[in-house]
Amino acid sequence: MNDLKHNSEKAIELLKQLISIQSYSKEEDQTADLLVSYLAEHGFAPQRTLNNVWSIAGSIDPNKPTLMLNSHHDTVKATSKWSYDPFTPTIENGKLIGLGSNDAGGPLVSLLHTFIRLSKYEQPYNLIFLASAEEETSGKQGVPIVLDEIGKIDLGVVGEPTSMDMAIAERGLIVLDCVAHGKSGHAARGEGENALYKAMKNIEWFRTYEFDKKEGILGGINMTVTQIEAGYQHNVVPDECKFVVDVRPNEFYTNEEVVDKIREQVDCDVTPRSTNLNASGIDPTHPVVKKGEQLGIRTYGSQTMSDQVHMSFPTIKMGPGDTRRSHTADEFIYLNEIEEGMRIYFELLNGLNIE
Repeated sequence: MNDLKHNSEKAIELLKQLISIQSYSKEEDQTADLLVSYLAEHGFAPQRTLNNVWSIAGSIDPNKPTLMLNSHHDTVKATSKWSYDPFTPTIENGKLIGLGSNDAGGPLVSLLHTFIRLSKYEQPYNLIFLASAEEETSGKQGVPIVLDEIGKIDLGVVGEPTSMDMAIAERGLIVLDCVAHGKSGHAARGEGENALYKAMKNIEWFRTYEFDKKEGILGGINMTVTQIEAGYQHNVVPDECKFVVDVRPNEFYTNEEVVDKIREQVDCDVTPRSTNLNASGIDPTHPVVKKGEQLGIRTYGSQTMSDQVHMSFPTIKMGPGDTRRSHTADEFIYLNEIEEGMRIYFELLNGLNIE
C-alpha cells in the first residue's frame, strides 16, 4: 500500500505538470515532450509519431498476445466560465482543479504508472503504453496513424473518466448533412414548393424512427437534428433547406448500414461527413470482462465516444474521474480517485490471461 501511495503521489505530480502546459488538440507538442522525457527517466525507450508518444515494456515476444494501455493528452479549449486559471493546477479540499485533470489527465497518469508497475513483473502478454493526440477532435493525426506502427494488438484499455466502471461497448458517430429540395416562389401567392416543409417531414422521421436492433448493451440508435438553415428573404418560398443530424449508432450496425437505411426512408439528400467512427466493444465473455466481474467492477455501455472508435481489436474503456465533469469549467479530479484507479487497474491487469 505504501508503494501504491508513493506511485500515486508521483502520478499526481506528473498530472500537475501536464495541466500547466496548454495542450489543445493539434497543439500537444509540449506535453508530448514531457511524456517522452518522463518515460525515458523511468528506463523506457519512448517512441514518438508527431504528438503521439508510445513505449514497449521490454521487447515484443511473438508468442505472447499484446495489451495496449491508451489515453490522450490533448484537451478541449478552456471557456471563459472558469473561475480558476485553467493552466494553474490547484489543490483544494482533496481535489485537483485544472484543464484536462479529469478528461483525461487522471486516467492518463494512472495508466502510465500502471504501465511502469506492470513492467516490473513477468506478464503473460506484451505490454505497450500509448499517450495519443487529437482525441478531443477525432483528429486523423492521433491514434489512427500510430496503430500500424505498433503492430498487432489483442486487447486495448482506453483511459477515460468512467468512475472506474468498465465500458464494454461504446457508441459510434455519424454526422449527416441533409438537404431537402423544393421550388422557389412568391410567399404572398403561396407559389412554389416549400423546402422547409419537406425538411420538417424528414426531421420528424429522424425524431421518431427506431431501428429494429435495439436490445443490446447500448440500446437503440440515437438520432438528433442539431442545426437547420433555410431561406434568404421573408417573401420568398425557400427552394432548399439544409439540416444536420447527429447519429449515434449501436453495436448491431455498421455506419454504412445506418446510412443506407436512412437514405431508403427519407426524401432528401443525405451526405455523411465520415463513416469511420463505428461503435465498438468487447465480448462479455472476454477474460478481462470476467476478471472485472470477479473484482466487483460494474460493466455498462457508454453513450460517449473515445479513441475506441479507431480500434478494430477488443477494447474496454475505464478510468478514474467522472464523465460528467468533462468539458466543464473548473474541471477537477479527486486525488484519491487517482490512487484508487491505479489500484484497480493493477489488480485487473496483473497476470491477466488475455487469450
